[in-house]
Amino acid sequence: MSQELDYSATLTGASFLFYEFKQVVSLAEQGFTEAEIKEKVLTDNLFQYKVKSSLKRSLPSVLRRVSVLDATLRKLVLADSLDSGKIINLYAIMKTDRLFYEFMNEVVREKLEAGNFLLEKKDLNQYFASKAEQDTGVASWTEQTVKKLKQVFVKILLESGILKNKKTGELTHLLMDERLKRHLINIGDIAYIKAMGE
Repeated sequence: MSQELDYSATLTGASFLFYEFKQVVSLAEQGFTEAEIKEKVLTDNLFQYKVKSSLKRSLPSVLRRVSVLDATLRKLVLADSLDSGKIINLYAIMKTDRLFYEFMNEVVREKLEAGNFLLEKKDLNQYFASKAEQDTGVASWTEQTVKKLKQVFVKILLESGILKNKKTGELTHLLMDERLKRHLINIGDIAYIKAMGE
């Protein structure tokens, strides 16, 4: 579970990255090793980035996300609906990033369960302030890092479909496919389903 992870700011260099995620899932499904995937992404510019440094920033995060998926989830990303793929990517982000998982669990889930479909700037500010009080690592981050993380969190919520509108801050429930939900429950990851507000 993500509780064992330290808080990290790696999301500043890697937001939702769904296109990249699908590319890597596809290579993993074809039997490529992590080293071969790295090589292929870099030499063939599979992410279609103009700048190589962007690639070096985002690739480790994408590889980490794909590494937490089992064969069933990888197949669902490739064969199921776009929405299911996005939900699995969101799940993989939560599974590999403790700070984001706790944000989903402590802020988004609570709002959705309470029927409060409004995410405000103050919610993000309060969340980061409380984490800085709890953790010296978070407390040591620069204002710039925290600002960037807040932007990335909002972007992930928007691209995953939980945030309907960035300007209004309107949240919505994700429609999770039954098969996907059952599988996550079967592998003991019901906490992540709940964190998504299901």
